[in-house]
Amino acid sequence: MAAGYRRGTSGACKNAQDGVRCRMDYREHPAPDDLSRHVQCIWWLRDDAPGNDVQVIYPDGRCELLAELGVPLQLHGAEGRIRSDLPFCFAAQQCGPIRLQAAGAVFCIGVRLQPAASALIAGARLPGLRDQAPDLYTLDASFAETFSAAARASAVINTPEPLWQALRDRCASFILDERVEQAVADLDAMEGDLRIAELARRLGMSLRGLQSRFLAAVGMTPKEYARVCRLQAILHTLDEEATSIAAAAARHGYSDQAHATRDLIRWTGVTPGRLANALRGDRGSDDALRLAAAFVRGTSGGRLL
Repeated sequence: MAAGYRRGTSGACKNAQDGVRCRMDYREHPAPDDLSRHVQCIWWLRDDAPGNDVQVIYPDGRCELLAELGVPLQLHGAEGRIRSDLPFCFAAQQCGPIRLQAAGAVFCIGVRLQPAASALIAGARLPGLRDQAPDLYTLDASFAETFSAAARASAVINTPEPLWQALRDRCASFILDERVEQAVADLDAMEGDLRIAELARRLGMSLRGLQSRFLAAVGMTPKEYARVCRLQAILHTLDEEATSIAAAAARHGYSDQAHATRDLIRWTGVTPGRLANALRGDRGSDDALRLAAAFVRGTSGGRLL
């Protein structure tokens, strides 16, 4: 899922009798200070009258706990298979675009973990779950019960507080790898434009040691995470500024536009031109990218705050 700390609301919902469906409502609740090392945010996604478009979400280096409280979304796999999302699942690290399609009213709550806390639920199984979204009950049935009850309670009272409390109990016993936490911070600060050998040197670690510990804690290699950071940086630049693909690519460390184009297509599944048009508000011709744009901005209403 695409990263973002912002919080917002969608605009007003137009009358369905006018033949116009309600707008998607996506918003984020930043984690309180005592959970901020483990959790980035809790997000809510609602759409009472979704269309039939296949929506796309881009990798952001964050794993998530998901509660589908409406009609479960349908996941379109790379191999062409379509399956329904599980009501409560763990979305592990993704290395390509995630394609989702609504089958009815959508109400989904997600907990976006910090990268260094990605193993909070999966533990040592994390690296083997790449590009998967297994049933939370198969990973930890006891926590799944706690999480599902907290998600339903949060939905009833329209506040994430029950989920925050459930996460406090879980995070209290989870020990973060501080070296990996610092590695993530350094890559984030440099928007991925940092050689992994240099990162290991800064941390006083061997290259192999960094790679092994990073993969165990985050669920992807440091090089893959750096590429995701660069993807997110170029997405934000294309969203916020009227700049060319070539200029954005140069700013974020790509050797040339062709390299950036290949990376963008690999990670997002669409051409840079179509992506830029959608992120700049051209929803009329690129409705299938509404969800992607919302996740990039952290809100379904307006530009990045």
